[in-house]
Formats: sequence, structure tokens, C-alpha cells
Amino acid sequence: MNIAQFRQSFPEFADDATYPDPVVQIWLTVAVSLVNPLRWVELTDIGVGLVTAHHLALSIRDHKTAAVGGVPGQVAAPQTSKSVDKVSASYDTSAVTIDGAGFWNSTMYGIRYLTMARMMGAGGLQV
Repeated sequence: MNIAQFRQSFPEFADDATYPDPVVQIWLTVAVSLVNPLRWVELTDIGVGLVTAHHLALSIRDHKTAAVGGVPGQVAAPQTSKSVDKVSASYDTSAVTIDGAGFWNSTMYGIRYLTMARMMGAGGLQV
């Protein structure tokens, strides 16, 4: 998968001002190391794309935090409840997170990747 293919498959990352090509390429390179084409076969590009999208989503979160004077790179867990005045809301994050997935639970791309990766690793493989 190259940058153009990634942007076509994941159009939410099409803005090259927000997601510059060199940054996309860094995460594509990382992703290739995490997705075994012998297991993913025709879904390899999807796996590479999901890993790349996961890292880009985390990267832009850090970029936006730094832009307003915050400290980038801080760990943020899914929010489970929030109260403002007399209104409160809570969410069942266990419905959309994976037990033991840690870092991959930080974005929906990571959750999708890990879900698929676990399926790719299941069962026997004959070459």
C-alpha cells in the first residue's frame, strides 16, 4: 500500500496539510512490519491501512493538544462518564473495547485492526 492508496481507502486522511505525506509514510512503514501478508493474504492492505490510520489518529490528537499548549503524548482512556451542572452521561466502553488490547483501544481503527489480527492468527496455516 502506498500513500495514494491509503488516502483513497481512508478518505478521512485525504487532507495532506493535516496529514503530510512524510508522516503517513512513517506509519505505513511501521504498519508493514505489523501485518504478516502470509496470514492476511488479500486483506493485507486493509490491515496496513488500519494500523496507519490508528497511528495517524493518535498523532493528530497529540498535534491538536500541543497546539493549545497541552502536553502531547499523554495517555487518554475512553471516557466513561461526564457531568455538567445537573446533566450527566455515561457510556459502556466495554461494548466497544477489547479486553487486554491496551493501546489498540485508543481508536476505532486500532480496535478494528486488533479484531481482524486475532482472526488472522486463529487456526492453522498451510503454505
